[in-house]
Amino acid sequence: MSTVSQDEIVKASFFSRHGQKLIALLFWVLIFGSYLWYVQSNNLTVEESMLKVAALLTTSAFGALLYILIYALRALILFPATVLTVLGGFLFGPFWGVTFTIIGANLSAMVAYLVGRFFGKGLLSSEEGSGLAQKYADRIRENSFESVLIMRLIFLPYDLVNYLSGFLRIDWKAFLLATIIGSLPGTISFVLLGSSFGTLEELLNGKISLNPTALIASVVLILASIALSQFLKRREPKTPNGETKDEPTA
Repeated sequence: MSTVSQDEIVKASFFSRHGQKLIALLFWVLIFGSYLWYVQSNNLTVEESMLKVAALLTTSAFGALLYILIYALRALILFPATVLTVLGGFLFGPFWGVTFTIIGANLSAMVAYLVGRFFGKGLLSSEEGSGLAQKYADRIRENSFESVLIMRLIFLPYDLVNYLSGFLRIDWKAFLLATIIGSLPGTISFVLLGSSFGTLEELLNGKISLNPTALIASVVLILASIALSQFLKRREPKTPNGETKDEPTA
């Protein structure tokens, strides 16, 4: 039986650590290359191409479905969720922006959760181990709903929470419910922020018109979300040392 060479081990280790990033980079190169080809072949300026994309999303019968699909898959290409959320409000307005974004964001969360669950099998197994990371992992598993809810309310990076929850193989129902509830203030806030900037044509022409009501509501929701997370943390049971129950000591 042939032995595995050191070079093969190094290559396998490299792709296991950087494979997703390489795939995301390749995808972005293809997207950017396709965009340049489309703009040049149709003799469009950057402004004209952006207006065409916006028109496709807002006037096409499949525009909303395309937005939701892009949102659902964006975690696989490492595209920031906040950008798409703000864009949803900017393109679709407050009501439909919130509606489409909630659907897309929760689909996206489940996609990333399932990827993390598949590739993170055996990571921080609850069967053995007593390190600090293991204790935090056990605490999140035992209090899945509360832990994910608080992480959503304090606006931890969206995909970090998704992948971590999958890695730790927490209950998917608790994860999804906490995501739906915990992400709602942030989703509404950033959609309102996007809807407060006027139209794309105005922005391209250098005319920035903010809707003060939407902007103030956005800030209030962000502050309320953070305040609620602190309230929930204070309600957690305390140990005799004054620490949160099950919270590991350094």
